[in-house]
Amino acid sequence: MKQIALVTGAAQGLGQRFCQRLLAAGFDVVVTDRDLAAAQATARELDGQGGNTLALKLDVGIKADFQHALAQVLAHFGALHVVVNNAAVTKTTPLMQISPEEFDAVVGLNLRSVFLGCQVLGAQLAEAGYGRIINLASLAGQNGGTATGAHYAASKGAIITLTKVFAKELASRGVTVNALAPGPIDSPAVRAAVPAERLQGLLANIPVQRLGDADFLGDLLVQLARPEAYFTTGATWDVNGGLFMR
Repeated sequence: MKQIALVTGAAQGLGQRFCQRLLAAGFDVVVTDRDLAAAQATARELDGQGGNTLALKLDVGIKADFQHALAQVLAHFGALHVVVNNAAVTKTTPLMQISPEEFDAVVGLNLRSVFLGCQVLGAQLAEAGYGRIINLASLAGQNGGTATGAHYAASKGAIITLTKVFAKELASRGVTVNALAPGPIDSPAVRAAVPAERLQGLLANIPVQRLGDADFLGDLLVQLARPEAYFTTGATWDVNGGLFMR
């Protein structure tokens, strides 16, 4: 049976690469983003022939948007098997300059998006008796961050905990929930967060002295999305070049 995967924040960056790797692995992919036009452009770019993608508007801070997106996916494909909670906002504001409003906005969106994705879409997967959920955490949530703000790091640490909570809740119903915790990946988000003049200093602090590969991260995600990954749940998979070892 054809596997259907939904990716949030998929119009650009890592989300777009995840869609690309899932398509290459034979999945049909739902490209979601709060910017519908951008999601549609990405879907066209990745699936020129059409038929293997569906572009949807999804604001990950709104529960009704998840419910509406789910209804559209079921109407179009008839099923949903994989959820990738990728959407997030990244801020690099210095610690002592973060306002309460900015803290709430970053933590609220990043954590709420994963909570709603796991709750709304996870309930559908559990009802069907099968599913794979992959949440995007971060090295920043494990070591406090190297180039990101404290609010971003705090939200990503909380995502690791939410992953465990939902893994326990859904395991008996055939649904696994895992997290990826990448370190600095060669991506537009990292390039934007780290000015060119600071890049060499960042690389010098990474044991392997290179940025991570986005396609490898996508391929690891694909492995966690496969039916054979049933014995892996509640885990956080580190891809950080040796910056955090345990």
